[in-house]
Amino acid sequence: MAAQSYGYYRTVIFSAMFIGYTLYYFNRKTFSFVMPSVMQEIKLDKDDLGLITSSQSAAYAVSKFISGVLSDQMSARWLFSSGLCLVGLVNVMFSWSSSISVFATLWFFNGLAQGLGWPPCGKVLRKWFEPSQFGTWWAVLSTSMNLAGSVGPIIATLVASSYSWRSTLSLSGLICVGASFVCLILIKNEPSDIGLKNIEPGPKKGKQGSQSEDETTLKDFLLSPYLWLLCAGYLVVFGVKTCCTDWGQLFLIQDKGQSALIGSSYMSALEVGGLVGSIAAGLLSDRAVAKVGLRSRGNPRHGLLLSMMAGMALSLYLFRVTVTAGSSKVEGIWSVALHPLAEMSGFTEQEVWILILGAAFGFSSYGPIALFGVIANESAPSKFCGTSHAIVALSANVGGFLAGLPFSTVAKYYGWNTAFWAAEITCLVVTIIFFLLRNIQTKMGRLPKKID
Repeated sequence: MAAQSYGYYRTVIFSAMFIGYTLYYFNRKTFSFVMPSVMQEIKLDKDDLGLITSSQSAAYAVSKFISGVLSDQMSARWLFSSGLCLVGLVNVMFSWSSSISVFATLWFFNGLAQGLGWPPCGKVLRKWFEPSQFGTWWAVLSTSMNLAGSVGPIIATLVASSYSWRSTLSLSGLICVGASFVCLILIKNEPSDIGLKNIEPGPKKGKQGSQSEDETTLKDFLLSPYLWLLCAGYLVVFGVKTCCTDWGQLFLIQDKGQSALIGSSYMSALEVGGLVGSIAAGLLSDRAVAKVGLRSRGNPRHGLLLSMMAGMALSLYLFRVTVTAGSSKVEGIWSVALHPLAEMSGFTEQEVWILILGAAFGFSSYGPIALFGVIANESAPSKFCGTSHAIVALSANVGGFLAGLPFSTVAKYYGWNTAFWAAEITCLVVTIIFFLLRNIQTKMGRLPKKID
């Protein structure tokens, strides 16, 4: 009977968070979705568009960190639902506006509210799912962003063309507000809130182990070397991924002589590979956890994480070296396998190869992105799991920033090939360092006297 209760509440809570975060992400991108319609009504140049979108990005990075810390101090369901309600209200107010300064201000507040979404999700998932299920459901929940990102532009365009861009934002905002109240009712912070027994956040421990975790201070947690190893790894992985998503299309067009169609197709292949990689990372790493359990040294997810990081470096190397301008062929053994695929698809061998490399890079980059979040959350003491994810996520945002102007400056003075070579080497070096430290103490904070 209890198992049925857990199954029922897990289904309801997960469904509420999935729908809720889909709305979060859709309303994060609504301005981008309706931008052409807005520009037909209001005169906006590139600097104006950059100001509006950048104001949201900056606010989101700060808010997500603060939200991670807050999720350890207050109710996750209230935090998640309040953010969703605020996002909806801001979008409604945005639909009433016509001034660039008001647009930028409101989109800044949209970014602040957006940051309240994901950290509470991680907190609730950890409380409701076993360690051997945590990674899978984390990865599946993250696909809500892919869902919103894929169908969102179509829905927004249809509504804007039939009515107006203001109707798109106001309608999506009102749906957000309504959904926030539903989420507040359906989401429960932990099983004990409804009279069920709480799930252990890790393998069962004796009394001494439980006391050790309870006594862990913020200083103990922050001084954990593993926390900062995760930060370094996440910074580089997210930074290199952002380099390819932001600049890969230009690299293909400007340096490799490919068409704009192939450049955009590469980006699509990367996202599809990323969707598969995220889910595969969750499923496969959960199997490893189920087999050996979480321990104080090393993490069962490390093997898959390292394999995918190595795959990033390899696919980036092949992308940089094997794609050549002015050729439709691929040299070497790859040509034999690619020829039939090229004949079936209508693309050249090299174009098929580019799409395969895009999917491979997406698979091997989005997988580690999912795993870093899972590992940071599950390796920290329960009372600091939100803070742990907030810190490594902030590091990822730093990596994303470095993939912008600094990376483009290297490309400006030394060329795209050199810039991507630097990203490739950085990824390889961090992978080697992570391999050498794979058996580091992974339990953050104080350890019981007797472990493992």
